[in-house]
Amino acid sequence: MVIPVHDVNPVRRTPWVTYALIAANVAVFLSMPGMADSLTGAAGLARQCDLQAYLDHWAAVPQELIHHRMPRLVPTGEVGVGPHGPGCVVAAPGYDKSPELSVLTAMFLHGSWLHLLGNMLFLWIFGNNIEDRMGHLRFLLFYGVCGYAATYGFALFDAGSAAPLIGASGAIAGVLGAYLVLYPRARVWVLVPFLIFLPLRLPAWIVLGLWFVLQAFYSAGQGVAQAGTVAYVAHVVGFVAGMLLAWPLKPGTPPPPEPRGILFGRRTRRSW
Repeated sequence: MVIPVHDVNPVRRTPWVTYALIAANVAVFLSMPGMADSLTGAAGLARQCDLQAYLDHWAAVPQELIHHRMPRLVPTGEVGVGPHGPGCVVAAPGYDKSPELSVLTAMFLHGSWLHLLGNMLFLWIFGNNIEDRMGHLRFLLFYGVCGYAATYGFALFDAGSAAPLIGASGAIAGVLGAYLVLYPRARVWVLVPFLIFLPLRLPAWIVLGLWFVLQAFYSAGQGVAQAGTVAYVAHVVGFVAGMLLAWPLKPGTPPPPEPRGILFGRRTRRSW
C-alpha cells in the first residue's frame, strides 16, 4: 500500500472548509474519553467503559439507523462486578438519540491516533482541490452527503450490527472518488514501502485506483485480519458517491499542471 504525502496540483483559493474539518476532527478526538493520552497505552477498565458509553451515545449504529429505535440497554460508563467479574454496567438509556443525527456526529469520531491521522492526511492532500473546484459551501455539502451515503450504505449491508460506526473515512472516500474523476492525471508524491520508503511521483488514477481496489477487495470478505474493525463497504460506497457527484463538474475542470524535470525530488537537467 502506497502512502500519499503531497500532490502537484495547486489551488486558487484557501481551502478554509478543509482546514476547518481537520481542526474539528482533531478537537473532537481530543475531547473523547481517554483519547488525548492514548499514546501512552494506558487503558483501564473504567476508561474503556467510559469510551464505550460515549460511542454508543454519539456514534452511528446500523441497527438504530435501519430500525430507527434505540436499544433497550446501553453502557452507562460505570464499572460493576457481575458473576463473571468486573465489567461495564448497562442500563436503559437515559438520553434521547436521533439515529439520523448520529451519522453526522460519528463522522467526527475516531478510535485511535492512527485512525485520525490517516484520515486527516488524505483529507489534507486531496480535499483542498475538490473544495477549490466546488467552492466552500458546495464542498461542505458534498462532504456531508458522501458521509451519509457511506454510513447508510454500510448499515444496509450489515443491518443487524450493533457495533458503533465511527470515522470520517466514508466522507473522505467521497473526496478521493471526486479527485479521481476531476484530476486523474495529477501527480501525487507517495512513499512505497520496499525495504525502505521509496518516494515516487505517480498519477492520481494509479494511487486512488489502487486504494479503491484494495477497499473493494477487503469489503468482499478478503483480508480477514482487518475486516472486523474497518468498514470497507462504507469506503466503497463513499468513493462511488463522490465519483457520481463530481462527474457533472468534469467537463469544466482545468487539467492540473504537468510537472517537468523532477525525479524522486531532485531537479534534473535536459539536453536539447
